[in-house]
Amino acid sequence: MDRRQAITKIIGMTGASAGALMLSHPALAVTNADGQWQLSLGESLAYAKIDPMVAARNAYEAGNGCMYQVFHGIVSTLAQSDSPDADKFAQIPTAMAQYGYGGILGEGTICGNINAAGMLLNFLSINGEPAKTLLMPIGRFYEETVLPFRDTAFLDGIGANTEELIAKVGDPTIANSPLCHASVTNWAKANGKTAKDKGERCSELSASLAYQIALMLNQAMDGEDVVAMYPFSDTVSECKACHTPADDFGHSVASNMECDTCHGGH
Repeated sequence: MDRRQAITKIIGMTGASAGALMLSHPALAVTNADGQWQLSLGESLAYAKIDPMVAARNAYEAGNGCMYQVFHGIVSTLAQSDSPDADKFAQIPTAMAQYGYGGILGEGTICGNINAAGMLLNFLSINGEPAKTLLMPIGRFYEETVLPFRDTAFLDGIGANTEELIAKVGDPTIANSPLCHASVTNWAKANGKTAKDKGERCSELSASLAYQIALMLNQAMDGEDVVAMYPFSDTVSECKACHTPADDFGHSVASNMECDTCHGGH
């Protein structure tokens, strides 16, 4: 081997070693111009089991709207977890989720709790597999469950077990929709309140969802079929028997949300 061949060989070996190191060492993942890691399209961060109550309290104390509460509550908890990507979770700018308050900048559309779940699951992996399929059961839980949680253990856990705060929330209700305005309207009507009174109720609702999302993620990591735990309601199942994106029957739809919130059957 002459000198030129030897140099070529060394460069090739060094380049291969460096490439392998970058793939295996989290500190050398995609970085910006300042050498700081930044999440890239298609990148996944590994989930590690967290305490749902810690996530709930972090969400409750975060304030600043439902989407930020849930996203920051879970991401900040993961930053303190045993995940091999804990340092990356700590670098995620959770403030970007604040836009989702009040159904996206106060427009009353998709609830920030679900919006936050989608943002999180989009880059989360569980046991090496994408976590995106969990958005469906999270949506079902949000639509069909009496919320926010009212048990004493939960209220104590997030620091909201006072007579004043309990009175502000009143009776929990069922949203029957993933939409912010439907959720808030149902609660306001049931409690003789108006939308401007929703602050504490929505804050505790986000804490409840942060708790539930963490619980579902833990169950999925344990190998449980979380999707099967939250099936479609009879109404949605009946509608989807005909109305699907792949079917040209009548008005095909691409949705898994509750149908009869806005219109009846036919």
